[in-house]
Amino acid sequence: MGKILGIRVRNFGTLKDIKMGQTYTDRKGKPLDNMVAIIGSSGNGKSSLADVFGFISDCLGTDVETACDANNRGGYSQLISQGARNEMYFELYYRENSNSRPITYELTIGLDDSGRPCVKSERLRQRVKKTGWPLSFLYLTEGKGFAFEGTDGGVNEKSGEVTGEKNEVELTDTRKLGIVTLGAMKQYVRIEKFLGFLRSWHLCYFSPDSARQIQSAAPSPYLNRIGSNLNNVAQYMYRENSRKFMEVLAYIQTKIPNITKIEPEKMPNGQMALKFYQRGFSEPFYSNRMSDGTLKLFAYYLLMNENNPRQLLFIEEPENGLYHHFLVELATEFAKSAGTGFSKQIFVTTHSPFFVNALSPDQVWVLEKGEDGFSSLKRSSDYPYVGGMVEEDVLLGDLWNSRFFG
Repeated sequence: MGKILGIRVRNFGTLKDIKMGQTYTDRKGKPLDNMVAIIGSSGNGKSSLADVFGFISDCLGTDVETACDANNRGGYSQLISQGARNEMYFELYYRENSNSRPITYELTIGLDDSGRPCVKSERLRQRVKKTGWPLSFLYLTEGKGFAFEGTDGGVNEKSGEVTGEKNEVELTDTRKLGIVTLGAMKQYVRIEKFLGFLRSWHLCYFSPDSARQIQSAAPSPYLNRIGSNLNNVAQYMYRENSRKFMEVLAYIQTKIPNITKIEPEKMPNGQMALKFYQRGFSEPFYSNRMSDGTLKLFAYYLLMNENNPRQLLFIEEPENGLYHHFLVELATEFAKSAGTGFSKQIFVTTHSPFFVNALSPDQVWVLEKGEDGFSSLKRSSDYPYVGGMVEEDVLLGDLWNSRFFG
C-alpha cells in the first residue's frame, strides 16, 4: 500500500523546478489526489514529467548511468536542464497508509570525478511525531553514510540525537541506488517497504502493434510497458482464478463498443488466445485482428482489474486511437479504479478535453512553458473562478478547450 502525496523535480530537462502536491519542503500544500491528470500544449513538458517516473524506475532496475542512456534519453548531458548549475534532484513525499507518518525520499544525481553519472546523495526521512524535526533513517553521500534497522529510529536532523540501531554504510558502486542494495536486506524494514512501493509502479506506453505480436506460452501477472504480453496476462489471470477472470471479461465486454462477448481459448501449444465477438458477425475475431482502439480499451480495463493491483500507474495520452466519446467514461473508470484509499494511484497525461470533462479541478494539473523555455506547473483549481464555474456545472475540459485556463 502507499501513494505519493507530492513530488518535486529540479534540473530534469525542461523541468527546472516544478512541484506537485504536498512535499517535505511545502507541507502546507494540498496532497495529490488518487487520480492525477496532467494537461498542456505540446512541448510544455508532459513527456518529461512522465519520464521522471520512467527514469526513477530505470534507475531501480539498472543504475543511474544506464538509466541516463536508456529510452533515447541521450545521456546525462542531454537530460540535465540547460544552464543548470546544480545536479538533478528528485523529492518524493510518500505515505504508506492513513495511520503512518509521511516519508520523504530525496535523490540527487550528478557526475563523479571521471564525468560519469552517479548518485551524489540519497536520503530517507520520516517525521515520527506531529511536531518536531524528522528522523533520517538513510543518508548517503557518494555512497557513504548510514542506515537504520527496524521500523523506528534515526538521526534527529536538528539536534543530532540518535535513536535506534544505526549502521555505517559504504557502497562499492556509486552508480547504483542505495535503496536497491539496502532494500534487499530484511533488517532495513522501512527501506524494503519503500523499495517495494517504487517497484510496484507501472508505466504504460501501450502499442497495439506490439500487442498483436505472436507471444510465447508463458503466463505473466502484469502487462509490460508496451502491452506486447497482453495474451500472456490473460492466460495468467485465467490460470490463477478462472471464475474471476470470466467475471472480468464479462465486465470489460460491456465497456467496449460493438463487442458482445470476449472468450478465452487455449491453443494446442498452451498459449491463451482471446476471441472477440463483434456485433453483426457470427464468427469471432482474435486479438491480432482487432482495431487499435479495441485493444487499447481492453488493455486499460485489464490494468484496472489486476489480481494484485500495482500501486501506481502512469499512462501517457490514453486518447490516442480512441473515439472521443469513449473518453469521458474511460476517465470516470480510471478515477473509480484509483479510489480514495492507499491501494492505487493513477497518473495520466492527456490532450483531450473530453477526458478532462470527467475530472475535478483538484485532479487536473496544467503544464505551461515560460519565456525562459522551462515548464511551470499549476493545479487547475488554483486558477481564478475555475472551481466556482465547475460548481455551476460548467465542464472542466470545456473551460480548458475554451482557453479559460491553461
